[in-house]
Amino acid sequence: MRTIAISGSASGIGAATRAMLEAAGDTVIGIDLRGAEVAADLSTDQGRASAVAAVLDRCDGVLDGLVPGAGLGPPVDAHLIAEVNYFGSEALLDGLRPALAASDAASVVQIGSNSTTLTPNLPDELVDAFLGHDRATIDSVLTEAGAPFNSAIAYGASKTAITRWCRRASITDEWVGQDIRLNVIAPGAVQTPLLKGGDDDPTFGPLTSQLPVPTGRAEPDDIAAWIMFMLSPAARFACGSVVFVDGGSDAVIRTDDWPRTFTM
Repeated sequence: MRTIAISGSASGIGAATRAMLEAAGDTVIGIDLRGAEVAADLSTDQGRASAVAAVLDRCDGVLDGLVPGAGLGPPVDAHLIAEVNYFGSEALLDGLRPALAASDAASVVQIGSNSTTLTPNLPDELVDAFLGHDRATIDSVLTEAGAPFNSAIAYGASKTAITRWCRRASITDEWVGQDIRLNVIAPGAVQTPLLKGGDDDPTFGPLTSQLPVPTGRAEPDDIAAWIMFMLSPAARFACGSVVFVDGGSDAVIRTDDWPRTFTM
């Protein structure tokens, strides 16, 4: 059976995905602050490096799948959100790619967010700063925006940037050329500790309660089932896809914004 690494494996979508994979007979290498095979703090360079090294050691250099799922959201400090959501995921994607390439056919599902399309007026310079590792600009934009709403900006921009990173990387020789399928799932309102943190906050709670979700909110298992599919051979033809599984929120707010015809 397969060996798959999951960050954020101790709770929420990561824990639900872990349970489904193990029930199917796969071996999971969990990465989290605690309660996982690899205990690491993905908000720091040292923690990210130790996580990569520990996973490589545990998988003996061969990894069949990866789900970078560790993430933070409002009302957590904006700079911490930036470090975990973008730099934490990117470090795992980049550092574990050789082990994924050593597998016969590996699959990666990055957990993104529908905040990439539903957060209004995200600064383009902030998204570009993430992709360019320009921490000075990241700090400047988030500091200027000010708390508490800079945490929402950090969340949306970090998820947008890591989604674009995956789209760009997925079609390169280093990824699809090495038989690694790299895709992104973009969940919406899912009943996780991350969402509860926003619900319980006096500033963000009233805002999250207003988000239209035609199907009603999801449970972590609902997203985990999609991740299972995206990790499976049935999704072999997916490459650089961004799959929205958000109960219809994006369709309500941006009904005709996508898809758009291609013009030259």
